[in-house]
Amino acid sequence: MPKSALDKDLKKVASLETATYGSARSVAAPGMAVLFLLGASVLASLFVADGPLTYLVVIAAMIAGYMALNVGANDVANNMGPAVGSKALTLAGALAIAAVCEGAGAIIAGGDVVSTISRDLLRPHEAMEAVDYILVMMAAFLAAGMWIHLATVFGAPISTTHAIVGGVVGSGVAASGAGIVEWPMLGAIVASWVVSPALGGGIAALLLAAIEFAILNRHDRLDAARRWVPVLVALMSGIFAMYLMTKGLKRLWQPDLSHVLAAGLGFALIGWLAARPWIRRRSAGMDGRVKTISRLFVPPLIFATALLSFAHGANDVANAVGPLAAIVAAASSGSSDGGEVVLPLWVLMIGAVGIAVGLALFGPRVIRTVGEKITKMNEIRAYCVALSAAITVLLASGLGLPVSSTHIAVGAIFGVGFLREFQSNKGLTNPGVQPQTLFLKTSRLNATPEEAVANFRKRERRRLVRRQHLFGIVAAWVVTVPFAAVLSAVLYLAMAAIIVS
Repeated sequence: MPKSALDKDLKKVASLETATYGSARSVAAPGMAVLFLLGASVLASLFVADGPLTYLVVIAAMIAGYMALNVGANDVANNMGPAVGSKALTLAGALAIAAVCEGAGAIIAGGDVVSTISRDLLRPHEAMEAVDYILVMMAAFLAAGMWIHLATVFGAPISTTHAIVGGVVGSGVAASGAGIVEWPMLGAIVASWVVSPALGGGIAALLLAAIEFAILNRHDRLDAARRWVPVLVALMSGIFAMYLMTKGLKRLWQPDLSHVLAAGLGFALIGWLAARPWIRRRSAGMDGRVKTISRLFVPPLIFATALLSFAHGANDVANAVGPLAAIVAAASSGSSDGGEVVLPLWVLMIGAVGIAVGLALFGPRVIRTVGEKITKMNEIRAYCVALSAAITVLLASGLGLPVSSTHIAVGAIFGVGFLREFQSNKGLTNPGVQPQTLFLKTSRLNATPEEAVANFRKRERRRLVRRQHLFGIVAAWVVTVPFAAVLSAVLYLAMAAIIVS
């Protein structure tokens, strides 16, 4: 029956409504971001004392808000991506947990002294005026925010620390020459490009191999899970207790090594005692399939990702608003050497709210890249990635190695992926294998010896890690510092030409 004119008109109206809804969604996120940036500038105008450089602080607050949005959109995804990719958390649930934990970490424990960016990396000479130093910092985190924004559009997880470091170096050199930069510090940061992903990937692969050996490859997987999952929960509890004490709560408390180790052992015991009865109740009536066993790792995984988000908010909020704190200090003192740079509460609020808003509005793209597009995740692999991130940061801190949390998390994902790929292709690369031998071994699966050889070669070429994402992410890592540096230098020269002149 031909459609009536009314049906056709209604279909057109429905299509128009769908298009209108899509357009509204596309402009809603930028609109909310603009409102937040305006709010950041208003907040700065309320808390900064009037002076000749106050207008620069207000502009800098807006730039800091922009940087915070991009930190939330890109950097936070590394903690939540594996949990979302494994289906342990929905995207909405991950966004909610991350927003709360990141904000809490930033506000509660994120007010430590900002040293690396504003003092350890740059040594401004005494003749540098406060306005020049402020422009250096403004150009630095505007360039970093623009580069992170671009990387987020393409779904590439990058290190926000490296972006802001590149920006500071570029604008610093443009302002005062190469002598202003502490090059050994920059060299240590460049070395972390290799150290961070290698450590994260190696530890995650070892954890996954240990779980497979102790649980998944056993004849009675359920009995093995009841014995070893509480041990893994104990390990996680102890590691995260030490991780939070040394990284996430360092402003509130700086314990010595003995206290850290004692707390780690204590929380490990508590975790083991609590997990044993819970695992027995949870596993009652379960079968021994790997998919079923993996569900036992869901609560520990969610707990681990929440703690990682809290620690990330405490540590990396300085990447978003650290330069703003340095600008406030310089504007207040009227000197490029503003003394000790501390994050005021209103600056922390800009960072905390900006990270949460950026994550909610723009974070899903990078979350999907990290959790779904690099390699297939399940609950056990995601758990190994989360625990590897905490272990790697602890080891690196103890050894004095500079590491990037982004590189660690992404390296851990590649580590479990390449381990799976190695195991999948193990034993399939014997060049002397004969078609008839293959046919006899796989006669139930292959109709002819030729088909056996074809299937063998297909399996031999199996790849469980998407190479295009590997090469794209590594390229973004390598480009981050030099790109941010060049862009920052250009922005500084433009700002200086407009404001100073």
